[in-house]
Amino acid sequence: IKDENTRMRKQVEKILQMSLLEEGDYELNLTKVDVHDILNQAVNNVSLQVESQNGKITAALDAKNYLIFGDVVHISNIFHNIIDNAIKYSKDKPEITITTSSDSENIMINISDNGIGVNEEDVKRVFEKYFRVPTGNIHNVKGFGLGLSYVKLMVEAHKGEVQFTSKQGTGSRVEIKFPLMHE
Repeated sequence: IKDENTRMRKQVEKILQMSLLEEGDYELNLTKVDVHDILNQAVNNVSLQVESQNGKITAALDAKNYLIFGDVVHISNIFHNIIDNAIKYSKDKPEITITTSSDSENIMINISDNGIGVNEEDVKRVFEKYFRVPTGNIHNVKGFGLGLSYVKLMVEAHKGEVQFTSKQGTGSRVEIKFPLMHE
């Protein structure tokens, strides 16, 4: 009961924070952010969890330029939300691949998985607040449908773009583009 109470309290806090964020009632603490460093930390944080499910998470961070002007806490939360979804919605052995590339203006981050995927109709709604993809017989996935709406809100607050593509039964892919920091 205590654990469930703690979980519910955290979810209520998330909902309240999301309301403030949507109203624009937040300040980004903008600093120089090393996207590769944050991605490597995220991979390290979940690697034991993924390996315990006989899965693997790989990162090919090939972007030549990977510094952005951003809020390190929110950038970190963006990646953790996406990777957490990739793990939660995997069948048996999660396989998560993270790649980066860059051009003269942007860094592109792609996070793909081999999870259960999302049908075409629901793909259009994944960024809506409180929307949760119907998961059929999977009852172990907890949450309120705030993760990807937060991701979209924060990516756009950083003047970035996010896209979600998926095919039911074969996994999902999240593509994020952030403008590079020019010194």
